[in-house]
Amino acid sequence: MSDIPKPPVGVDLSALRRWLVDRRADLLAEVAEYVSIETPSDSKPHLDRGLDWVTGRLAAVLGPAEASERFAGGEHGDTLVADFAGTGTRRLLVLCHYDTVWDAGTLADWPFTVADGIARGPGVFDMKAGLVQALWAVRALDAAGLPRPPLRFVLNGDEELGSISSRPFLEAAADGVTAALVLEPGVDGALKTARKGIGFFQVDVTGVEAHAGLDPEKGASAIDELARIVLALRALHDLRRGTSVNVGTIAGGTRNNVIAGHAVATIDVRVTDPAEAARVDAALAGLAPTDPRLGITVSGGWNRPPDAAYARHRRNVRSGPCPRGRPR
Repeated sequence: MSDIPKPPVGVDLSALRRWLVDRRADLLAEVAEYVSIETPSDSKPHLDRGLDWVTGRLAAVLGPAEASERFAGGEHGDTLVADFAGTGTRRLLVLCHYDTVWDAGTLADWPFTVADGIARGPGVFDMKAGLVQALWAVRALDAAGLPRPPLRFVLNGDEELGSISSRPFLEAAADGVTAALVLEPGVDGALKTARKGIGFFQVDVTGVEAHAGLDPEKGASAIDELARIVLALRALHDLRRGTSVNVGTIAGGTRNNVIAGHAVATIDVRVTDPAEAARVDAALAGLAPTDPRLGITVSGGWNRPPDAAYARHRRNVRSGPCPRGRPR
């Protein structure tokens, strides 16, 4: 990051800030407009409308792109890569996702509001406000007549799912840029400087169905077995080591009077170093049924490895004051 150009000598950064503060209402109105376009990760029509809106705002603020390509995401959100001209040769990557975890229809019960200095609504924090802020930062530089570097905006619509289709485009877009700004929010305004490793897993249990009243002894409950597995997975959770294991969803069975023949759980795992990933892998691989009539299948894997910077962050936390940056 040492080759990132510093602000030109004589630039009044406080004046830029005042310019933005004076236009806070306009910025919030833009956030409100964007939040009103719901973009759940699992709805391609909603995602398309959201990306169309963003594409229009990029053109309105930065002008025509030097190059722009929209990569199809299949059933997931498309990925937009757009280059815009600027001063100098050191291109800056601006990365953000436009999908959110909120289901379509959430706005009906949770509309955009601003109260006590806090904006609320589905996707405000993660991460629609970040994109709007980036556009207004560019507008502030242009209004002050200050140069801005060549910019590459990359927007993906499947980040909340693990960047399933967009990952190769993100990696290619990062090649050759001087630095990247990821507009993911931080707690209390802090910068995120590292990231945990992330794994997505699924545990499927097959059992034997039987009538719960007439022939209970003939059945082998997949739900009972899954309940035991959930407790075993919970035992892997160790925040002291920087490891979190969360069983996010469970499902199984067919009727309340039938012993369950199938049950499934999805698991989100976050780790700080490869040793912890290996520990979790070993535990998942070692899951064994308590009844020979039962079967256990583990699928999924690691979506991202732990960033080495995370280990440095944890050492800093243990040895002294917490740095300004925060990991995810």
